[in-house]
Amino acid sequence: MRRPFPAFFAVLTLVAALPVAAQNRPADLQPLPDVPPPPMGAYDPALEPQVTIVRNGENKEEQYRINGKLYMIKVTPPHGTPYYLVEPKGDGSWTRQEFLDPALRVPMWVIGTF
Repeated sequence: MRRPFPAFFAVLTLVAALPVAAQNRPADLQPLPDVPPPPMGAYDPALEPQVTIVRNGENKEEQYRINGKLYMIKVTPPHGTPYYLVEPKGDGSWTRQEFLDPALRVPMWVIGTF
């Protein structure tokens, strides 16, 4: 035998909650102002990486440089998935990464160069 009470109670609760939900809605909604453009001096083209594409045998290499310093190479073989060679410390030791989205993101900022 079915008990109609839980379904009836759910419908009754829903009907009772509709007027309360309608009261909490603001009547005078205004659109948000447009986002201002960035300041004119904020863009520095020297901070953009310079990408050089070269062929090394059958592999295609995309070399990424900032201020003339090579910091990453994307190697795309003709068959297979691309991988990255990254120099994280700047000491000439290259490490291979299969993807550039690690689970652990360690902040690495250049404080000063001499």
